[in-house]
Amino acid sequence: MTLEIRKRELRLRVLASRVSFPLADAALIQALRDHVDPAPATRIGGVWPLPGEPDLRPLWHELHEQGHVILLPETMKRGEPLRFRPWSPGCAMQSGRHRTEHPAAPPSDPPDLVFVPMLAFDRQGWRLGYGGGYYDRTLAALPGARAVGYALSSQQVEAVPHGPYDIRLPMIVTEQGPVRLQPEG
Repeated sequence: MTLEIRKRELRLRVLASRVSFPLADAALIQALRDHVDPAPATRIGGVWPLPGEPDLRPLWHELHEQGHVILLPETMKRGEPLRFRPWSPGCAMQSGRHRTEHPAAPPSDPPDLVFVPMLAFDRQGWRLGYGGGYYDRTLAALPGARAVGYALSSQQVEAVPHGPYDIRLPMIVTEQGPVRLQPEG
């Protein structure tokens, strides 16, 4: 079975079982507060949630109030990395590709810290997204940026199929705290 077929089958299985719980979102936000401490005035890449995804918008508000620059991604054409636009509370949002939303502001310099959403993850730090490769391309283009994956603990699977262009995350945080990642092998 090819890598793409294995990823597609896992993606369908995870999407069919995904349920979002507001209390879990609050616990996830608290875990991120407790375990990710951005330096002052950090440029932080977040995401506007899709239906069923953890909703971190309260965290974006807090970080903005603390003086951080919050950047939300615009999903570009397939094959291109994400482009980030500055967000502030109450700013105009516009619809993008794949049911996404991003600020109507002009594009910005890239983030120093990127919060990375996912459909599933494993204890080796591999993540499964929606299949466009946007975050892998974006992280590859931002080698100096710190990447922090976030998900609910129920999104953990035994193993995520991965290939040579997939980027392993150095940190994943769930509502239960940081996942103790294990080396591959």
